Amino acid sequence: MRKVSLAASGDRLSVLCLGAHSDDIEIGAGGTILSLIEEGVLLDVCWCVLSAGNERAAEARSSAEAFLGNAASYSIELGAFEDSYFPAQSREIKSWLLALRDRVDPDIIFTHSREDAHQDHREINELTSNVFRNHLIMEYEIPKWDGDIRGRNTYVPLSEKALDKKVSLLLRHFSTQRSKDWFDAETFRGLARLRGMECRAPARFAEAFTVRKLLLA
Repeated sequence: MRKVSLAASGDRLSVLCLGAHSDDIEIGAGGTILSLIEEGVLLDVCWCVLSAGNERAAEARSSAEAFLGNAASYSIELGAFEDSYFPAQSREIKSWLLALRDRVDPDIIFTHSREDAHQDHREINELTSNVFRNHLIMEYEIPKWDGDIRGRNTYVPLSEKALDKKVSLLLRHFSTQRSKDWFDAETFRGLARLRGMECRAPARFAEAFTVRKLLLA
């Protein structure tokens, strides 16, 4: 398996994180964000949650601030699109993303997977690919009862420290999700262990992504 570095210690990296709901980015790419910061990469992060209403808005902001506390810089944008009805709001969401594209030109975009079973997640993926056509897009995964976990082609190894922090922050900041039977440390650590096994991660843990286009120069 060929290793390709996203950035080295001291490098500056611009990252756009897109999530439909207030815990999506943290679940799918939170360990990667924490690992890059831990490794000394200077991250400039634009963190966008498209559906964050009522108490979930407060959760989204406090969690993002905790994950990004040691980033070089960050901004947090919270949208108010209706949860579970993203396909019916496609035109408005695309306009929102087009306006975002006018403000940011990231090196990497983290977004949902094309094959995700949740309709909101799939809609964000399709619109991300449509709006950001000249960017490296890494599609993250969200474990859920639908059973849509599948093979991935890109891995980011995680240190145990980064994974522990990811899980701790998730459980601390998302009290509205604790009643869900899948939202627990065992789920997050179990998936990271399986992905770490697949890529033979040195510390045994990893997050996995799908990358559909990659230009090697």
